[in-house]
Amino acid sequence: MSKTLLRLLSRGAVYILLTAASILMAFPLFWMISTSFKTLREANAPRIIWIPSAVVIDAYRSVMADPDFLRAYVNSAFYAALALAGTLLSIAAVAYAFGRLRWPGRDLVFALMLSTLMIPAQALIVPQYVFFNAIGWIGSFNPLIIPGFFAGGAAMIFLLRQAMAQIPRELEESALIDGASHLRIWWDVILPLVKAPLATVATFLFVAYWNNLLGPLLYAQSTRLHTLPVYVAQLYNINNTTQPWPSIMAAAVLTTVPLFVVFFLAQRFILDSVVLSGLKG
Repeated sequence: MSKTLLRLLSRGAVYILLTAASILMAFPLFWMISTSFKTLREANAPRIIWIPSAVVIDAYRSVMADPDFLRAYVNSAFYAALALAGTLLSIAAVAYAFGRLRWPGRDLVFALMLSTLMIPAQALIVPQYVFFNAIGWIGSFNPLIIPGFFAGGAAMIFLLRQAMAQIPRELEESALIDGASHLRIWWDVILPLVKAPLATVATFLFVAYWNNLLGPLLYAQSTRLHTLPVYVAQLYNINNTTQPWPSIMAAAVLTTVPLFVVFFLAQRFILDSVVLSGLKG
């Protein structure tokens, strides 16, 4: 068997495996969309109905007519936008301090920061709640937004720090000679050169904030402050014999729309980030 034939067979096998994996990964999305267009009877039928007999949009109408859903959408957008802006700016500033500045104890502090990755998030729930309750932040968005302004996320800081550390120092030295401050260098020189990693970090952060269920459930504690994950979770009532699956799936589909938009807009930067990281070893 020739090498060319072996190469074609191996490439075909890889394509088949990737296609099968893609179909498997996309199945929950297909099921969610399909169920959102079913009737209540079809969604709760004892046998599996893969495709609805007729496209019904009653679930979308009922969800979009619900003022609680619209309020939850606005709350999610407000919370995710502010938390993302604060976290992204603070992470970029800290990454610049670790990657571009030389100061005593920098490597030790950086190692201590990375060590926080070993602390489970669940172990911080109780002390954080006690602290936020002591300062009167429970029942507001403050515990969800303000901590992000203090560079939360050691993994994201590490990613940006590595990207910034690869930039030639001659650019920074030239700017310093011209009289630019470190703040000006960070904003006008460094950040434009790490747009791809910055967009990747922003995408990860947005997905985390948009899908956050535990935080708003713990700290908001008010119907008027509920976000979309909380709203969707409360549509399922364990006491109901017949669950409103079309409405639940319709709300879930509408919740994922901003995620698709963000990924569509950021995919070029994400791919560039992966390519650059591969080229730089």
